Amino acid sequence: MKKVIYAFIFTLVVFGIFGAIWLSNYLALFKEVRTSFNNSSIVSENENDVPYKIELVAEGLSVPWGIVFTSDDRFLFTERTGSIREFKKGKLSEKSLLILSDVNAISEAGLMGLEKDPDYPNSKYLYTSYAYSDNGNLKVRIVRLIDGDSELTVDKVILENIPAASNHAGSRLKFGPEGKLYITTGDATQRNLAQDINSLAGKILRLNPDGSIPEDNPFDGSPVYSYGHRNPQGIAWNPETGTMYSTEHGPSVFDGPAGGDEINIIYEGGNYGWPLVSHEKTKEGMVSPAQVFTPAVAPASAMAYSGKLFPQFKYNLFFGALRGEGLYRIILEGKTLDKVAGFQKLPEVDLGRIRDVVESPSGEIYFSTSNTDGRGNIRTGDDKIFKITPNL
Repeated sequence: MKKVIYAFIFTLVVFGIFGAIWLSNYLALFKEVRTSFNNSSIVSENENDVPYKIELVAEGLSVPWGIVFTSDDRFLFTERTGSIREFKKGKLSEKSLLILSDVNAISEAGLMGLEKDPDYPNSKYLYTSYAYSDNGNLKVRIVRLIDGDSELTVDKVILENIPAASNHAGSRLKFGPEGKLYITTGDATQRNLAQDINSLAGKILRLNPDGSIPEDNPFDGSPVYSYGHRNPQGIAWNPETGTMYSTEHGPSVFDGPAGGDEINIIYEGGNYGWPLVSHEKTKEGMVSPAQVFTPAVAPASAMAYSGKLFPQFKYNLFFGALRGEGLYRIILEGKTLDKVAGFQKLPEVDLGRIRDVVESPSGEIYFSTSNTDGRGNIRTGDDKIFKITPNL
């Protein structure tokens, strides 16, 4: 009997020692993560940090999707249901500047990206992307608009017949530093289209502002710039190095193991692997992600920050997370800032699903919620747009 008791006590001691070691390592890891998450909290330990505050800008919105500043006191934004609205001199316009009647707003699709011409305000051109129905098939169209200040008018169709679906429809628009228009497209839930160079689905496209195909595109006569994408919804360029970034949604069980959301460095002509590889899997001739998020956070945008108002965020990459319900920043390193050194979910941003994030001309950080998109918990006043400003 004594031997049994001694053996039992010995077992408890051994498990206790190993349990203590495991718990110590776990807590150390947790502490490390929490420390990195708190580097940019309002109470800053670094004297070069600028504490910030979050202010409500507009509320009562219908799934705000894309935001673009036309001046420091005016921005426009799309609502997925089909409207483009204006916030000017501290006031939200009651009337929409434009309602696109042929928008098919279904599930994730609808009126999406919004961008201004590099020559704005001289050109007064804006660009938007939206889903429409073509004989029962959902597709995406890119149109150029004319900004008449009090209203917007459609100027011309830039590109259409982009395969789409109620899910995986893209569709972020951004002008690159060289003045070309980049468009993200989803795989339209047809995975194999992402590897088909002749399809516009599952790609990042590159066009001239008038819709023509640049002569220096990687594939002759094609708008395709990179391929093998599942559903990228954010693109940005580092203001210092010009490195191009993209955020991309990973598999959702029905088309692969859940998780695997990506931060990618985009290269001309690059193959990003979908659906042949995902998560941390690699294959020769394909570009691996710079960062993978599992479980999924659902990155829905991208913004490379200048550091104008917040030096602690200089050249960091920001994105809004839908499933991750927050605003994330990616800390970059390397000669061209093409490697991920770490990431942080801003602890003060506890507002539900976050979609777009942009920088104002003066350096403030604006972001939108997406709680009325059918997948979030709606809070009073949703959806909303907020801004982050110095708390001096």
